[in-house]
Order: sequence, then C-alpha cells, then structure tokens
Amino acid sequence: MVFRISVWVAIGVAVLGTLSALQLPFREFPGVEYRVGDIALPPDFSDKSEWTFARLMYPPAPRGRFGRGYGFRGGGIWTEGNTIWTQDYPRADRHFSQAVRRLTRIHVRSVEQPVNLDEGGEFDWPWLYAVQTGSWQLTDTQAKSLREFLLRGGFFMADDFWGPDEWNIFMASMKKVFPDREAVEFDNANPIFHTVYDLDDRYQVASQGSVRRGTSWKCEGCPDHWRGIFDDHGRLMVAITFQSDVGDSWEWADAPDYPERYAALGIRIGVNYIIYAMSH
Repeated sequence: MVFRISVWVAIGVAVLGTLSALQLPFREFPGVEYRVGDIALPPDFSDKSEWTFARLMYPPAPRGRFGRGYGFRGGGIWTEGNTIWTQDYPRADRHFSQAVRRLTRIHVRSVEQPVNLDEGGEFDWPWLYAVQTGSWQLTDTQAKSLREFLLRGGFFMADDFWGPDEWNIFMASMKKVFPDREAVEFDNANPIFHTVYDLDDRYQVASQGSVRRGTSWKCEGCPDHWRGIFDDHGRLMVAITFQSDVGDSWEWADAPDYPERYAALGIRIGVNYIIYAMSH
C-alpha cells in the first residue's frame, strides 16, 4: 500500500510543494463544541507541509436545521467561529491529519486551516472539507469563488447532512456554484473508491450521538448515499457523503465507546478522497 500511495503522491508533490511557501499562517477559531485551547496544539503546528486539512467556513442558512447556533455554544458571527461550520472542529481535523500521516507518505501539517472564500487564498488549499452543508448558504460571490476553485482543479468534500430538506438547502447553494451541473449517485466502480483502499462494501457512517441511541442514522428512513458533481472530463470535483457522518468518525476515532468499524471506514474514505484529489 505504501508504494502505491507514493506513486500517486509524486504526481502532486511538485505543485503542492510550491504552495507551501504561499500558505497563510495557521489560525484557530472557537467552535460550537470546543473552545480555543481545548485541543492542545501539537509542537510542530507551524511547520510547512505538502497537504493541509482545509475546512470551509460559510454563512449559515436561516432556515437550516441549526440556524445560527448549535450545541453548547453558537449563534455568533460565522467569520469568527461559533457557528455550524465548526461542528467537530478542530478535533476531527487533527485526528484525521494524524491518521493520514500514519497511513501515507504525504507530508501532512498537524493542524487544520479554516478557509473563508471572501478572503481569497483558497487556491493554497486544493482540498476543502465542509460539515453540515445542509445548513449553509453561500453568497453569490462565495459561489463564484468555489466554482473557480473547482474548475481549476480543486476538490471539495461535503459531509454530514440528512434528509430532503437539508439536501434542498445544500443544492440551493450548489446551484449557485454550478447551475448547469447535477449531483449524481456514483457506484462502486468509481476510481475514488479504489485509489488506496477498495471500498466496495461501504455502509452508513454513524455519528457518536447515533451510536449512543443504538442506530446509524440521524433520521428515520435515511440511508447512506455517495453522490458527486463531475467536470467535463469526468473528474469528480465535489464528493458528497450524504446521510453519513464521516466527520464524527474522525472526531471520535480514539473514543473507546465509538465503534472501530465506523472509524476505520471513515478514515479510509478520507484517505481515498485525498489521494484521488491529488492525482486527478
């Protein structure tokens, strides 16, 4: 597996290596679950890298499930944290980055980077992740920036949203990004499921809360879906883990009461998506 990963990574290292000198410095925001400082900074947090977990910041939809606030805290200004884009943050980001370090030869930064499309600089981080996108609402300007990012070779992973109402909210913003492209279901033959791990036998990735309730879903009759948006050459630009909570599988990967089968699948999905993004 290590040699296979090295081949794919070699394709992208030249580009990513030049980006490392241009990247904005690390920054951290308060989240809906964790305050700044709750998760200790690793000693090498300021080191440059080839790849960084980039988390998309976004304004919340007023009609979204969580509105402007959620959980223990929330209701703040989205540009300053404390809104739903910070779900699982930064614990999930750092756990997953640590896993990618262990499972691949990619030079991974130990800490994440929140990315605000209004500030520019998204091209420094060619892999973007967003959680709870059934509660987002991109502005026209942000949608235009995301469209350019994707058409220029960027990759976006949208995760952890559930039910038809949240799907419609998600797609309302994606239609601003790509009015002419549909999100489609893709099957086991798609290369993204075979870049490192063969993931033909996927299943719904449960949240920690669902596990405690004895289920794998957050809404009744909500099976897992694997959807995406492709460019004109068949490259997957937007990978959508609809009705699974991959972020929780990263966040709780070290928790004794969180099932290993979910953590293992969630990490493998993430690794495959990164290698696909770096090699397509």
